Amino acid sequence: MLTQRRFAPFFWTQALGAFNDNLFKNVLLLLLTFVAVPRHGWDTGLLNNLAAGLFILPFLLFSAWGGALADRLDKQRLIRRLKLLELATMCAAAAAVWFEQFAVLLGLLFMMGTQSALFGPVKYAILPQHLRPTELVRGNAWVNLGTFVSILLGTLLAGVLASLNGVWSRAAIALTLVGIALAGYLVSLGVPKAPSSAPGRVTWRPLSGSIQVLRDSWRHPRVFRGLLGISVFWFLGACYLTQLPAWVRDVVHADETAVSALLAAFALGVGGGALLCARLSGGRLEVGLVPLGALIIGIAGLDLALQPAIAGEQLSLTVLWAMPAFWRMALDLALVGVGGGLYIVPLYTLLQLASHDEHRARMIAANNLLNALFMILAAVFGIVVLTLFGASLHVFFVWLAGIALATGVYILMINPRSVLRLAIFALMHVLYRLRFTGRSHIPAEGPALVVCNHVSFMDALILGGGCPRPLRFLMDRPIYESPWLNWFFRIAGAIPVDSERRDPGGVRRALEQVSLALRSGEVVMLFPEGRLTPDGDVHRFRRGVDMILARDAVPVVPAALAGLWGSWTSNRGGPALTKRPRRLRAKVALVFGEPMRPEAASSASLEAKVRELKTAAERRILD
Repeated sequence: MLTQRRFAPFFWTQALGAFNDNLFKNVLLLLLTFVAVPRHGWDTGLLNNLAAGLFILPFLLFSAWGGALADRLDKQRLIRRLKLLELATMCAAAAAVWFEQFAVLLGLLFMMGTQSALFGPVKYAILPQHLRPTELVRGNAWVNLGTFVSILLGTLLAGVLASLNGVWSRAAIALTLVGIALAGYLVSLGVPKAPSSAPGRVTWRPLSGSIQVLRDSWRHPRVFRGLLGISVFWFLGACYLTQLPAWVRDVVHADETAVSALLAAFALGVGGGALLCARLSGGRLEVGLVPLGALIIGIAGLDLALQPAIAGEQLSLTVLWAMPAFWRMALDLALVGVGGGLYIVPLYTLLQLASHDEHRARMIAANNLLNALFMILAAVFGIVVLTLFGASLHVFFVWLAGIALATGVYILMINPRSVLRLAIFALMHVLYRLRFTGRSHIPAEGPALVVCNHVSFMDALILGGGCPRPLRFLMDRPIYESPWLNWFFRIAGAIPVDSERRDPGGVRRALEQVSLALRSGEVVMLFPEGRLTPDGDVHRFRRGVDMILARDAVPVVPAALAGLWGSWTSNRGGPALTKRPRRLRAKVALVFGEPMRPEAASSASLEAKVRELKTAAERRILD
């Protein structure tokens, strides 16, 4: 991806922008604290809060406008114009730094916040136009990695530049700000075209526009839940990062170098978690990672909160590296970051996939608005807990861990199927060496029917793990009602079906459940053979698939499995499940074919297609 024009120029454009944002913000805070305050006698706390407010305010004023611009204009042109705005702002900032005009710098911080607020919606709205749905998770992972590494590097470089002497410091800061902005603009020239699907004029309505995008997001419950989930992440992140210097001062008993080290652990953890998310997702939206990430944040955050203070005063970073307690704190913050990466990437991907093209950027603008409000809420929360209640930092961090754990448990309770599907996916990768082909043939949205040959009792689990969307599958009622596994099948959304001989109305009820699932936009999977193959070959498809298509004319995706014949869950060498397992990590191939129109799909034509795909799957194993 990083070598392809459809992604690489945009990646470096946004990474350089995030780098310059944080370089400028941190340089300004350092100049205000160590130059302006001693020289003019200004209040440090007031200045820092004013600076934070000036950067957040544009997100409340301009996010909705930025979303409308990104929905109505070519995103390529918009990105270039915003990078020119950044370059102009940084040129003015360079002059203000050189002449030490601190009031002007505060005004330019507002301008930089405006540029960021306008860039935010186009940043995530452009990805679905240049990446395939199966690439979105990986693309979002790289964007989040680039963002957090840029935040880290910008913060660290600000300290280095501000520590230089007098005129050299001002010159280095000025040249770096302008140089990075210029590099960002030049890279943006390589971003491919991304025309609007609904072009039109845009008017700026700060209050009513913001209220409107929030109302629009509220009308899409799935999107709005994703927005709230993302905002919880930024709430927790703002709380941790705001109080990290105080934690280092009062608990670690060290200087700002320890802050940088712990910040690096957190930022690299987020980047690593984002890449791990892409790896575990396998090119699909894996919502089950969201509660897992929240629980990791909570457990690691709780362990951090329970760490006792390190004995000593003004400990250097060299001394701290020799202390296991400091390593444990760094590991806890890194794990908080890993959990954050696992948590945030699927939510951004969900936001992109669940939003329609014509208003996707406005949904992302609504996300930026909520993020800003939750970060303000984080500041209020810190004031209430630490100042009004007088709680310690340990207690404050326990609260944060509790919020993360409660979030993870809540998501787990309302959507257990996604977590179960993730666990199945991971287990199948442990048991088998899986080879998938054609997963992009599964429609990205809307109803579909998947039909496959039936080799073993593991077939449904491998199909559920390999399909990029959650599957509902039909299964024999006696197995469904197994006292040990019924809970599992219920969570998985299995649809029990009985023979007409055992239950005259069983088939009709099963077809009604299938019809309900398809009309709800779900993907249903069935094995038209109706039983495990006795000899490894594909046998005659029964009429169930014809009955389903007669009720609901939906696309049919044929699929075939190879590599499971001969396993202990197949009928080779005796009935399935009556033999001891003999093979571990066997190669298994799953091949999806192109969707067939419902009028062209029949039990006979699907049987022939599955036979053809089975041959392709067998060749895939030999590759």
